[in-house]
Amino acid sequence: MAKTIDELLIGVLGAGSIGCFVGGSLQESGCPVRYFGREHVASDVRSGGLRLTSHDGQATDLAAEAVDFRTDLSGLEECNILLVCVKSPATEVTADALAGVIRPDTVVISLQNGVANTDVLKSRLPYNTVLAGMVAFNVARLEGAHFHLGTDGEIYIEDHPVARMLVDRLNAVGVSAKTSPDMKAVLWGKLLLNLNNGLNVLSDMPLRRQLLDRDYRRALALLVEETLGVLKAAGVSPAKIGKAPPGLIAPILRLPNWLFERVAASMLKIDDKARSSMRDDLDRGRKSEIAFINGAVVELAAKVNASVPVNAAIIALVEDAFAKGQSPALEGRDLLKRLQR
Repeated sequence: MAKTIDELLIGVLGAGSIGCFVGGSLQESGCPVRYFGREHVASDVRSGGLRLTSHDGQATDLAAEAVDFRTDLSGLEECNILLVCVKSPATEVTADALAGVIRPDTVVISLQNGVANTDVLKSRLPYNTVLAGMVAFNVARLEGAHFHLGTDGEIYIEDHPVARMLVDRLNAVGVSAKTSPDMKAVLWGKLLLNLNNGLNVLSDMPLRRQLLDRDYRRALALLVEETLGVLKAAGVSPAKIGKAPPGLIAPILRLPNWLFERVAASMLKIDDKARSSMRDDLDRGRKSEIAFINGAVVELAAKVNASVPVNAAIIALVEDAFAKGQSPALEGRDLLKRLQR
């Protein structure tokens, strides 16, 4: 492998909202990047290039001719680093496809929701270095190939020389990133935040408006508390992701609106139109990641003989919404009543 990041070709597999934003940011920093994604994204890139914007006013435009975007796996074997950004339901089939293509010295980094994707990749790519990663911010696709960072947050990557190079480049262009020696704690810390994804689907509201609904926050608090109980029983200490330690998340969520808006001001630094990635999946007819978020809690609970009725109820409601292809637009008070039965 080459010694400097400028000599390493970075592949982005699953170049959607997160993939295009992270890949575009690395390309802005001077890294060579190759994107692998769907035709509808490729078409928009060809017609207007790749545009990245942020809620803090930053903007980057990459000309169409400068963006190497492919809709098949041709040239994947040339990549030295591979960022896996596919949805969790596609991890197994993606890993199997990679096994016959990428070189054994390619470093693979998972930037996906959930806590098990890295293990899946490792089991199917035994000759590769596979690193866990986590993205703690929200990116929305606007018109064309325009990807907008709508919230604060950081990228975490398992500590490794390649990870340190990527982190340095991301920080240089204003994308907050860091390495971590304990990605298990980081991934579970992020999952606590991702517990809101299913609620956002059920609410049919933008994230900020949903978080200002106290009953929805109280529902989220129930999920967080239930999950923390399971993690404690399993001996897992989730990392603090964001401003609040895991143990304070539920009490903060239960605060009355006037106090919540002051105490959790950073949590509300969200674009008015921002929604969860799971809600976007519903709108685009994709599979839900609920089995890899709340479902991971259910799986862990089974291992420690714990009961998680709140997480199980949310899974059922979200699966029903995806089966019907639309949000039930539940009122917060109605959802809370269901969860408190």
